[in-house]
Amino acid sequence: QFIAFASLFFILVSITTFCLETHEAFNTIINKTEQVVNGTETVLQYEIETDPALTYVEGVCVVWFTFEFLVRVVFSPNKLEFIKNLLNIIDFVAILPFYLEVGLSGLSSKAAKDVLGFLRVVRFVRILRIFKLTRHFVGLRVLGHTLRASTNEFLLLIIFLALGVLIFATMIYYAERVGAQPNDPSASEHTQFKNIPIGFWWAVVTMTTLGYGDMYPRTWSGMLVGALCALAGVLTIAMPVPVIVNNFGMYYSLAMAKQKLPRKRKKHIPPAPQASSPTFCKTDLNMACNSTQGDICLGKDNQLMEHNRSSGRTPL
Repeated sequence: QFIAFASLFFILVSITTFCLETHEAFNTIINKTEQVVNGTETVLQYEIETDPALTYVEGVCVVWFTFEFLVRVVFSPNKLEFIKNLLNIIDFVAILPFYLEVGLSGLSSKAAKDVLGFLRVVRFVRILRIFKLTRHFVGLRVLGHTLRASTNEFLLLIIFLALGVLIFATMIYYAERVGAQPNDPSASEHTQFKNIPIGFWWAVVTMTTLGYGDMYPRTWSGMLVGALCALAGVLTIAMPVPVIVNNFGMYYSLAMAKQKLPRKRKKHIPPAPQASSPTFCKTDLNMACNSTQGDICLGKDNQLMEHNRSSGRTPL
């Protein structure tokens, strides 16, 4: 529980730091304007410097994540399976850019600056650390199992949406061209739907019942197509959703049932004695031999008596 709470704390701190780094209050614009060699032109160049306090906080979080990652690597029984795990790959990719930035921060070459610029873009991988919480929270694991079990339903939903988007984007394009002015053959002044690809965005927003309002039909025929598109979107989304909900309920019930089961201690079971072992034929006073072991022990006793007779010894 201590490791779980510590990991949760550092994950939340790291994500909070990542979000605050984009706020204006923690960024300082530095003017690094330089003149060209001939002295006639001036190249404007500005850089944004983040508050060092956020960098130190992120460094502490990275140290914890590095320690946690190395401990899990060392004590992992199967290193190959550990490397193949998606969460472990996310851990490594989120940790590595920080050390590369620290190592390249003192360099002033153009190549180093290009690499630093690329690493600053890659820093968004840090937000994926939120998926590490699936190790400690049952609800997130249930969600992951539900998503994997509902892959076919999600593919079916995407296919339905793609067909609807294609059909209604084409319909709205031709419906909005009705009533265009003769001097405007492309209908660019008459409607916002200048081509079918632009209608794709409108169809997606309408079928998902989002409705940004940035594009909307202006003719009666376009409004009719828009109404049909909204109704078709509701029906399309409503069909695969019950299957996904049933999968979530099944995995959630299973997870809750596992949590309610009493924890059993693992008992050490000694290995069965081998035939060549000297204690194989010895039986406990409180335990009777079964038929198979009795036959084997009887055979061993007969061989021992015959050996004693041939050697002239009298068995006790």
